[in-house]
Amino acid sequence: MKTIGRRVFLKEGFAGALGLAVASGAGLGSLNACSQETEQQLKKAVKAAGSYDVVVAGGGPAGFVAAIAAARQLNREGARQAGTPDAQTPRKRVALIERYGFLGGMATMGYVAPLSVFAFVDKEKDPLHGELVIGGIPWEFVQRLEQMGGAFIEWPKANVDFDIELYKLLTQRMVLEAGVDLYLHSSLIGCELAGNAIEKVFIENKNGLESLEAKRFIDTTGDGDLAWMAGVPMQDNPEGDLQPSSFCFVLSGVDTQSDLLKNCMYHNGLNGPSQCVPVREKLLQLKADGADIPDFGGPWFNNVLHEGSVAVNITRTAADSTDNRNFTDAECRLREEIFLFTDLLRKHFPEFKDCYVSSTAPQAGIRESRRIRGVHTVTGEEYVRAEYYPDSISRGAHPIDMHASKGSAQVRITLKQPAYVPYRALIAPDYPNLLVAGRCISTDRRALASLRVQASCMGTGQAAGVAAAQSIAAGKNVQDIDTDALVRTLREMGAKV
Repeated sequence: MKTIGRRVFLKEGFAGALGLAVASGAGLGSLNACSQETEQQLKKAVKAAGSYDVVVAGGGPAGFVAAIAAARQLNREGARQAGTPDAQTPRKRVALIERYGFLGGMATMGYVAPLSVFAFVDKEKDPLHGELVIGGIPWEFVQRLEQMGGAFIEWPKANVDFDIELYKLLTQRMVLEAGVDLYLHSSLIGCELAGNAIEKVFIENKNGLESLEAKRFIDTTGDGDLAWMAGVPMQDNPEGDLQPSSFCFVLSGVDTQSDLLKNCMYHNGLNGPSQCVPVREKLLQLKADGADIPDFGGPWFNNVLHEGSVAVNITRTAADSTDNRNFTDAECRLREEIFLFTDLLRKHFPEFKDCYVSSTAPQAGIRESRRIRGVHTVTGEEYVRAEYYPDSISRGAHPIDMHASKGSAQVRITLKQPAYVPYRALIAPDYPNLLVAGRCISTDRRALASLRVQASCMGTGQAAGVAAAQSIAAGKNVQDIDTDALVRTLREMGAKV
């Protein structure tokens, strides 16, 4: 029996958006029942926008890579089965849903820079050599961005500084080149299930309320929105804390040729800590002397490939991105603090004496929110010891990096070798056609504190896209695919697994 869960139409406000009449005196309990008559009214108001092989929800670093990987693999599989060249095979259909008018996620809507971290450096054996651990489509993207003049690769860690606007342009190009249909300016508001299988998702945009059907769905929303709407169990958070949000921004009029900035705006591991220590120490001293300075992180100043400008990561506050009121309040506080910190930098550091806020990110950055309870949960202990799994599909090289939700504290655990991510962390036990990738995969808080970074998100996105395509080609649920074949395919694509 097909069901449209109450979370779709009540918690997400779907019924209200349709303007459905509710008899006077009908309380929330009446709506929760979601009668067949009401359900039929809802269905009639929704326009069918398309039927796809794969629908990807969320166009961030995991999502745009997942969409490209799914489209390429589907068409490769189709050509192989038909015995014809790719160009002569009917195109398979992949859709990518994104609520903003551009792709890139935390890179372009959060100004989170640089893209961390594509290579692992063994500081004891060879501190000047980086071993690439995230390859395939993610690294293809980096190389193409570099060729466009939109990226600077900071070896040996292979952190990637980027031009925000060229990043947007290249993600769009690569997605469209792969034949993916884009639904920008579209908010995911619900899904329809038959048992635990998702049959369609509902989006809202200027065309009204629309539905997209698909054989497989990939949740790359960061917050696990689609999985949550479908009723997938989420990880518990017994500690009650979330890592803080930071509202990043671009400062222009900065002396980027000064020794201070040259030492602080490149994060290759060769210039000492990634934090700008002189600025941090001065701000902490001012705070100790009684100055009214809010909690802050870093600060981190990041190269944006334009002389005189830097991306700044300094603000922080406890925030829950899955609670609209909470996150709204947090962003309002942080926006005030952007200008407070800009004034402090201008006043106390000659390198910033002429600086001004030239751009603020469209939204605050998010370090932690929902994570699914998958077939396997990657623990911090497994991650630190680099446990290898038979179904390892991606890697991680960033330190475990836990930011305190209050205060300026930060706990970092440096990895002695690059870690692994199993395919089983991308799937829930009882949901036959749903995968997740990016920040919402199945991890504990410690493992997440490394895997949340963008290179790692791209790696899991690539795996989810290929797995979705192989699931369709084999006619199997996502839990039952041949993971040996998945790993072989990823290696052939250049993944370092």
